[in-house]
Amino acid sequence: MDVFRMNTILLSSVGRVLLGATLAVCATFASAVPVAPLSAAPDFTLRTMDGKNLRLQELRGSVVLVNFWATWCGPCRQEMPHLNRLYDKYRSSGFELLGVNIDEDASNAIGVATKMGLKFPVLLDTDKKVSRLYDLSTMPSTVVIDRDGKVRYVHRGYRDGYEENYDKQILQLVKE
Repeated sequence: MDVFRMNTILLSSVGRVLLGATLAVCATFASAVPVAPLSAAPDFTLRTMDGKNLRLQELRGSVVLVNFWATWCGPCRQEMPHLNRLYDKYRSSGFELLGVNIDEDASNAIGVATKMGLKFPVLLDTDKKVSRLYDLSTMPSTVVIDRDGKVRYVHRGYRDGYEENYDKQILQLVKE
């Protein structure tokens, strides 16, 4: 077999593999619909740090802030003390805060959450099914859900001062 024919066969095989991989990735992302305001919040069940399961739908009737975070994410860690304060401020008003950690190693998440003194439930999304369900592309990402289970606000990323927006949004929703 000549070199030209071998290169043609090799390129054809590589092309098929790349096309297959591209289609698989596209199919994965095509199934995830970006979470948008006024859409129903996708339901999920995840294990908490203490081993119990928590289902989002069981919190219907409460205002829920779901914060997706990772231990390797600097802005996530910067945001956590602010989230703790919001949780303390509003939890007696029908407010729940869920920290969904996407680390593959749950022990990293548990260690950081414990060290930071997080008071709200930290859920472990080690296989990233829930973060894919919510079509996350930015860490941290925060979704604020009203008492009826509808997404009201979606925040991508974090910068100083974002917690002031969360505070106003939570206050508005707990009053509704």
